[in-house]
Amino acid sequence: MKTNKGLPCRMTKVKTPRQTYLAKRRNDKIIVILLRIGVLAFFIGLWELAAELGWIDPFITSCPSRIAKTLSEIDMADLFTHIAYTLIECIIGFFVASGLGILIAVLLWRFTRLRRVLEPYIVVLNALPKIALGPIIIIWVGAGAQAIIVMTVLICIIVTVISVLNGFMSVDEGKILLLRSMGATRFQILTKLIIPANVPALVNMLKINVGLAWVGTIMGEYLVSTAGLGYLIIYGSQVFKMDLVMASTVVLCILATVMYLAVAGVERLTKKRYHID
Repeated sequence: MKTNKGLPCRMTKVKTPRQTYLAKRRNDKIIVILLRIGVLAFFIGLWELAAELGWIDPFITSCPSRIAKTLSEIDMADLFTHIAYTLIECIIGFFVASGLGILIAVLLWRFTRLRRVLEPYIVVLNALPKIALGPIIIIWVGAGAQAIIVMTVLICIIVTVISVLNGFMSVDEGKILLLRSMGATRFQILTKLIIPANVPALVNMLKINVGLAWVGTIMGEYLVSTAGLGYLIIYGSQVFKMDLVMASTVVLCILATVMYLAVAGVERLTKKRYHID
């Protein structure tokens, strides 16, 4: 097609409202990611600058350059051994607590009277400082990795039960009555309605458990450990090697971020599977 002057006329493609919306969402995600990177870079730069100008004492607070130097001087074999100990304990505790918590929530949803009896005890257990059980756990299961895993499970499991059970109980009662009127069993209601309706809640529970699992693991290593990142933090604080403490903390942050991103990947898959926006 040509214009009156003999020049070709370019056909502009008009975006549909959906394409415009998706493009806006992509741009928003890019902006958020860039802002996250910018905030982290600003914090690291300000921390290093404050140490260089003497605003803070780097012997106490350390700084990014000293942390990098400490990590470069650590024997990588020893570091990866400590990382492996902590990571394995955290992952085992995470999966055990998540699985048991979901199972207990299903049983409490299934048996109403049992839920009414145990509900106040669950609330009390949730409020109980788990660190107070540390000496008892060591006596029960021994001073080793098993004690750390048990501590991780205790910290995660009650929160898992409460959050999953609340999700189960929030399902529309009318939908449950409809399935019952059609002759559905309790198991069918659970698998066809309750669990699919709570997929977002289950994924959010996993996100919460990522943080709690790391807290439980490090707390357990504070009590009893001969290896692990928690052990390095305790050792560094005892000999006033704050650079080692901060370096171990940075490695913990990286591991926790990777684990969180893995759960976020599961969330994206479930959203595609169940067509959740």
